[in-house]
Amino acid sequence: MDDSLLAPSELPPEFTYPPEFLRVVEQGLLELEPWWVLTGDMLRGTHAGLAKRYPARRLIPIAKRQDNDDVACWDLATGQVSIVHDFASPGWGARSPGFQDFRAWFHSAVDDMLDHW
Repeated sequence: MDDSLLAPSELPPEFTYPPEFLRVVEQGLLELEPWWVLTGDMLRGTHAGLAKRYPARRLIPIAKRQDNDDVACWDLATGQVSIVHDFASPGWGARSPGFQDFRAWFHSAVDDMLDHW
């Protein structure tokens, strides 16, 4: 894996990127307007910011919406993909519904892309 994603040393030991996600990144399917899959400096900055703003949550960012502050994240407490409204006060950042896994979120992001004109 190159430095476009978080290295194992930057991730909690119990988390590894799912193969479906790695395939999406390898294929360059990063711009799903209105969602942008986060890589590189944007990923690291978002990851650090979420940890600072929401220290009680264990979040690994996946993508950010370009039209608001929503961030799709693996939520290590639930094992699901949660949508976090970043910069909201703690306790107010959760969006619902969440998604069972990356695949479910990705299908929703593709639907958003097709509907976003």
